[in-house]
Order: sequence, then structure tokens, then C-alpha cells
Amino acid sequence: MGNKGLSSITKKLIMAITGGAMVFFLLFHASMNLVAIIKPSGYNKICEFLGANWYALVATVGLAALMVFHLIYAFVLSLQNYRARGKQRYAVVEKQEGVSWASKNMLVIGVIVLLGLGLHLFNFWAKMQLPEVLHKLGIEADITYAADGVHHIVNTFSCSVYSIIYLVWLVFLWFHLDHGIASVMQSIGWSNHVWQKRIECLGRFFAILIALMFASVVLYYWIGSFIG
Repeated sequence: MGNKGLSSITKKLIMAITGGAMVFFLLFHASMNLVAIIKPSGYNKICEFLGANWYALVATVGLAALMVFHLIYAFVLSLQNYRARGKQRYAVVEKQEGVSWASKNMLVIGVIVLLGLGLHLFNFWAKMQLPEVLHKLGIEADITYAADGVHHIVNTFSCSVYSIIYLVWLVFLWFHLDHGIASVMQSIGWSNHVWQKRIECLGRFFAILIALMFASVVLYYWIGSFIG
């Protein structure tokens, strides 16, 4: 066979498309979470609206698929780069100019972000949408607080250990987004020597915005747990 698989360019394009779609989701999700600070009852209405409705389930499955593709190609590209370096990976080389720490450690950062996502799913999705899905399937599940997002936010972030873990996780999410958003633009051809710096600044802006929106909810309810 002449073509044994997708080209590196195609794989990078898949990474860019899936990553870009997840950035838009993170913007939506972070904006939605801010409602928990502004109007908690309104946030619960949003949670009730989403819940286990068909459109929310379709979106959940779609996001899961995007995540799986993103992860698969992240590992594939990292393995290709590792093999391509050959013996050079064992050599002591000088620090490359213009290459950030995040760009050289994206796989490690990605794994940490993934672990944090697993914790997030355990604390929220597994206690909200999942019980509703099980209930609709006729499987016994406690749905008392399934649509009460504020209840789960308070329970999670009143615990200092969880709050600190989340804040550390958000730092790594920022690293991932800071490099990733600029890479998305570059992969789809929106970056050149004229726009490179501007795109990097734009990517950094959105990375900071998303991380700060999520962190504000953590800090608001964590500090609130001390104030009472």
C-alpha cells in the first residue's frame, strides 16, 4: 500500500480542529459557571435545562469523541516526534531560543489536564447528568441533587484540598491553552511572520480569560466557605 496512514499535516489538522472545538466549549462552560456567582438560582436553571435532555446528551457524546480524537493524535504525534529525534534525544543540547517550556512539555501538561478532567467528571458529571441518565434508563439512582449544580459546587469547593487541586489544575490548563490556541491558528494556516505575535497574544488572552473564569468560581466558593 502506498499510503500507510494519515500524514503528519493531517494529524496536526485533526488536533487543531478538535482542540479548537474544545476551546469554544470551555469558553461556554466557563461563562456558564460565572452565573453560579452572579445568580445561583439561575445557574441551577441552566443545569436543569441541560440535564439529561437529548441535546445535552448529543453534545456530551460529541465532546467525548472530540476528546478521544485529540488524545489519540496527541500521543501519535508525540511518539512520531520522539522517534524522529533518534539519538539526539539522549544528547545534551542547549536551550532552543524561542521555544517555550509549555511547547516542549505539552504531552505531560496534557496528561495532567486529563487527570484533572477525570476529577472534575467525578465531582460533577457523575453526580449530575449521569444519575439522570441512569434514572431514565430505569436504573436506580439518586437524582435528589442532580440538577442542583450549586449544591455540588459548594460541597466540592468548601473542601480546601479540592480547591487547591483545582487551582493547580487550572494553571496547567492555562499552559495547555496558551500554547494550544496559537498552535491551532498555525495548523489551519492563520499564522504567519506578520500575525504570529498577534495570534500568540490573542491565544494568551483567551487562555487567561478561561482560566480566570473557572478559578473565580473556585475562589468565590472556597473563600465563602470560611466566611460562612
